[in-house]
Amino acid sequence: MHGSHSTRRDSILTPTASIRMPRLTSGGTRDERVIAEECPVALVFDGTTMAVLMATPSDLTDLALGFSLTEGLIEDPGEIEELSVVPGVDGIELRTWLRPRAGRRLKDRRRQLVGPTGCGLCGIESLAEANRMHCTVVRQISLTPEQIRAAVERLSAAQVLNHATRATHAAGFFQPGHDGMILREDVGRHNALDKLAGALASQGLSGRTGAVILTSRISVEMVQKAAAIGAGIVVAVSAPTALAIRTAEASGLTLIGIARGSDFEIFSHLAGVRR
Repeated sequence: MHGSHSTRRDSILTPTASIRMPRLTSGGTRDERVIAEECPVALVFDGTTMAVLMATPSDLTDLALGFSLTEGLIEDPGEIEELSVVPGVDGIELRTWLRPRAGRRLKDRRRQLVGPTGCGLCGIESLAEANRMHCTVVRQISLTPEQIRAAVERLSAAQVLNHATRATHAAGFFQPGHDGMILREDVGRHNALDKLAGALASQGLSGRTGAVILTSRISVEMVQKAAAIGAGIVVAVSAPTALAIRTAEASGLTLIGIARGSDFEIFSHLAGVRR
């Protein structure tokens, strides 16, 4: 990927991830609270808007790159020619220019529209796409119950924005044997996962080498996005939907939900957890 930039003017105009705002407590106290920011973010590819998200205005290049990968608009970060963060009065545009081959694929995809966009999924233009299945993932790791507990605890401890605001989701990448965790936060759970996908891609890390850890429920889109980056294990503090479980089973992905403390439930591909 070449030409990714945010100019000095962009950094001045781009909102911060949080802001202090006045409040009145139930006890009658007037003071301030740190509040998570959200704003419209348009994902623009080769001059055409593909989606408009309500997102936390941080890690926006990760968001654009991750969205491009998890929605199948590109197969590799090298297919992006230029990526710019462009703030405006009404929101922020993430302008992505693709190399010719990827640009042609995008045009062909848009020509296949069978009707107006309306199913409500980011970047999805038909009901058939909403039910898309990814290729089977190749899991390179398995986790012990202790590692699952440690991963969830590490995710919770690293949520700096949520600790301040109590209003954001997080997606983290846990690698057995590694300290720390790559983590991204956003008011939207899909956005947090896309930001994580972009962060991994920019660092040249494969999803196969670790597990995706989520603060949210596991919907089918979260499974699809995790599979798109090759992650073979997804762990979440909340439960999955039935379609998410079926999609994980079809993709070869180990799905672990309701992970709290030492307790968790495995919903697909038990081999991802070793006792």
